[in-house]
Amino acid sequence: MKENAVITIISITIIVLNMMMIIVLDIKNAIMVATIAEVMTVTMAVIMTVVMAEVMAVITTVVMAVTMAATTAEVTVATMAEVMTVTMAVTTAVVKDVAAVGAGCFNLINN
Repeated sequence: MKENAVITIISITIIVLNMMMIIVLDIKNAIMVATIAEVMTVTMAVIMTVVMAEVMAVITTVVMAVTMAATTAEVTVATMAEVMTVTMAVTTAVVKDVAAVGAGCFNLINN
């Protein structure tokens, strides 16, 4: 009788310890899952911030380079057109003046 009681107490103790071990393992797993989720969230946020900053820097650099190239080309074309117009106007005026002087000299010689 006494041995049966001891065996029963030991069996109950083993069952209780197993249940406690299962509870401890469940708590440990829940903590690990929460920790991994938090670490992954923070890591992904940092990675996304760095990647987006890098992508924005590259995009901004490319857009600025293309914009500056286009603007420089437009300004150069407009400036060259203006310079050519003024140069042609001045050249035409000078040629007309020289032609007028030459005609005047020709008239003086022939008269």
